[in-house]
Amino acid sequence: MTEGTKQNLWGGRFAGEMNSEFARFNQSFTFDRRLLAADIQASIAHCKGLVAAEVLTTEEGELITSALATIRKRAAADPGYFDELPGEDVHSFVEARLVELAGDRGRKLHTGRSRNDQVATDLRLWLRDEIDQLASDLRSAQEALVRLAETNREVIMPGYTHLQRAQPILFAHWCLAYFEMLARDRHRLDDARKRVNVMPLGSAALAGTSYAIDRAAVAAELGFECVSGNSLDAVSDRDFVIEFVSAAAITMMHLSRLAEDVVLYVSAEFGFLELGDAIATGSSLMPQKKNPDSLELVRGKTGRVYGHLTGLLTMMKGLPLAYNKDMQEDKEALFDTADTLKSCLVIIATVLKNIQVNAARTGEAAVKGYLNATELADYLVRKGMPFRDAHETVGRMVTHAIARRLELSDLSLDEMKSFSELIDKDVFECLSLERTLSTKSQTGGTSAVRVMEALAEARKYLS
Repeated sequence: MTEGTKQNLWGGRFAGEMNSEFARFNQSFTFDRRLLAADIQASIAHCKGLVAAEVLTTEEGELITSALATIRKRAAADPGYFDELPGEDVHSFVEARLVELAGDRGRKLHTGRSRNDQVATDLRLWLRDEIDQLASDLRSAQEALVRLAETNREVIMPGYTHLQRAQPILFAHWCLAYFEMLARDRHRLDDARKRVNVMPLGSAALAGTSYAIDRAAVAAELGFECVSGNSLDAVSDRDFVIEFVSAAAITMMHLSRLAEDVVLYVSAEFGFLELGDAIATGSSLMPQKKNPDSLELVRGKTGRVYGHLTGLLTMMKGLPLAYNKDMQEDKEALFDTADTLKSCLVIIATVLKNIQVNAARTGEAAVKGYLNATELADYLVRKGMPFRDAHETVGRMVTHAIARRLELSDLSLDEMKSFSELIDKDVFECLSLERTLSTKSQTGGTSAVRVMEALAEARKYLS
């Protein structure tokens, strides 16, 4: 056997040297090295399982466990450690280091397992920790939204449909809309975590292990809720990766919508928000520019995560049972998705902490553009007119007001009564901004009372 083949975990069948280009194409160590801590964690638990099954002696188990802990400590302290020995993947790297420290007894650790169940276990351990961190990052973004809402609880702005002014809302109501989206994202991640937290270790290559390893005890050692029920499925399942990336894609969609709103609102055409200097960039040519680059990047990176989801689904769709090398392509997509989502959540939280609301501009916009037209229709309904008739009547009144370049509340009582005798002088109170907001008093509405209740509930949720 050649020296090049000895570096692999499968060289016994081979006598010739591997082609160098093939070796480079086949390796995954450049990116799966980030699984090292998870690999060692799973290896220590597997070692304990082998000792309990009397496959290893207590002395051998202690030696191997100590050596694995040394590898983990060295890797954490010295990034250059990974480059000292070429490896096909993180598993061959750890095993080579283990044999260096523990001698031939280190070669016993792989008894009863395969790289197939090993990598599936490592990936689940790593992703479980990532989900926990991302849940914290989501909470930080939600906290920033609540703080922004509380700081501007009395600010009124236009609400939009089709990017056209529709009805007035409280700015805090806008903030809490995104809070709700991120709450659903947290719930999706929590739910996905349940299916991540299943241990495939003990499935071996595809048929299960021949050794009397207590899989439930190993799972408890690793904090898994249960063990996989079918060895074929366990080593070939990447549903948990796809589900996580899917949840991440939905979260990125929400962040992109938020980013787009802010990009619009900081423009001169809207002028509702202003970016702090800490979160804006300038132009190399135009001195006056203050650009929302980070928010545009959030929008752009959303497509990147969508691409990973499509790539994973396409990669898995035609694979026969059980493991296939195609599945090595899961890691770069998964790692980049987690990194991208994390960075975007951090940026969004930072942006929300560094923007100012122009209450005068939002308030002015909320009283122009016939945003109280629906309220006037409801007024007529309360007077006894069927809603469809009220809708048509107010539509004609809006046309009349546009022709006169007036808002509805600027029309005289006589002008209004010419459209319906049901209209009386109490119509002006009905058309006021305060009344338009206060009538939206059902659960989930934008009245001040309901929004303050929603803010209190948001605080309770965060605590």
